[in-house]
Amino acid sequence: MIYLNGEFMPIEEARIPVLDRGFIFGDGVYEVIPVYSRRPFRLADHLNRLQDSLDGIRITNPHTNDEWASLLNQIIADNEGDDQYIYLHITRGVAKRDHAFPKGVLPTVFIMSNPLTTPPKELLATGVDAITAVDNRWLRCDIKAISLLPNVLLRQMAIDVGAVETILIREGFMTEGAASNIFVVRSNSLIAPPKNHLMLPGITYDIVLELAAANGIPYEVRKVSEYEIRNSQELLLTSSTKEIMPIKRLDGKAVGDGAPGSMFKRLYQLYQTYKNTVMRGDTNNN
Repeated sequence: MIYLNGEFMPIEEARIPVLDRGFIFGDGVYEVIPVYSRRPFRLADHLNRLQDSLDGIRITNPHTNDEWASLLNQIIADNEGDDQYIYLHITRGVAKRDHAFPKGVLPTVFIMSNPLTTPPKELLATGVDAITAVDNRWLRCDIKAISLLPNVLLRQMAIDVGAVETILIREGFMTEGAASNIFVVRSNSLIAPPKNHLMLPGITYDIVLELAAANGIPYEVRKVSEYEIRNSQELLLTSSTKEIMPIKRLDGKAVGDGAPGSMFKRLYQLYQTYKNTVMRGDTNNN
C-alpha cells in the first residue's frame, strides 16, 4: 500500500501524469526514513532535513510535521514487517513543460514502504570493498534531490568491480560516498568531513558523532584529504538503511589490516544499543 496525493492505494493502481515535473525535470526532493518495530527512527530529524531540501528548491511543504507523522504511521500500519524503510517523494507538481516555476500548481506527494534489511552479520564481520572517483556532481549536494543520475553512475562504478560504494573526491578532499557518508579513523581518532553544500547531512552521521561525544571517543570534524583516506586505520560507511559498515579495501588496497577495526566494533555496538533504547521509548525519538 502506498500514498499518492491524498489517497492510500495498492502500488499497482498508482498513476502519475507524464507532465509531472519530477518525471520531466527531476524537479523534486525525497527522504528515506528507517522504521524499527513499526516506529519511525529519528523522525523529527528526517522531517527537518526534508524541510531543508524543500526550502532549497523553493517548494512549500504540503504538510505539517504532525500530518507527515500521521501519513507515515498509516503507511507503516498498511504494510507488512516490523522493520521497514519509508520512501517519501515530493515534486513541484504537474504543469506544461517550461523551466520556469509554474503558478498555482499543487506538489505531487508519494509515500511507499519497503522491507528494511540491515547488513548481515557475515558482511559486518568481514567488511566491504569501496573505490574512489572524482566527485563530478553539482554544488548543492546538501539538497536531497530526486535527480540522482550522477550518484547512480558513480555507485554503478563500484558495483561493476564488485565493490559496494564509491568514495568521492573533490579537489583533493573527500566529500562523501555516492549513497552514504564516510568516516576516517587515524591515530585512533574518528574524523568526519564537515557539513556543507558538497555533502548530504546524514542522520546516521549525526548519531555517530553524538555517540562519539557521549562515550569519550576522540573525534574531529574537518576536511579530510585524499592522502588521509588512503592511509587510514579504518574507513566507515554510514547511511539510514546500512547503519554503520566497515570498509576493508579501497581501490583494491587493504584499509588498515584489511579487517573491521576496534573503532567500527565499538561504534556499531553503541549504535545498536542506542537504536534499541530509542525504539523502546526510553529516550526521545528525535
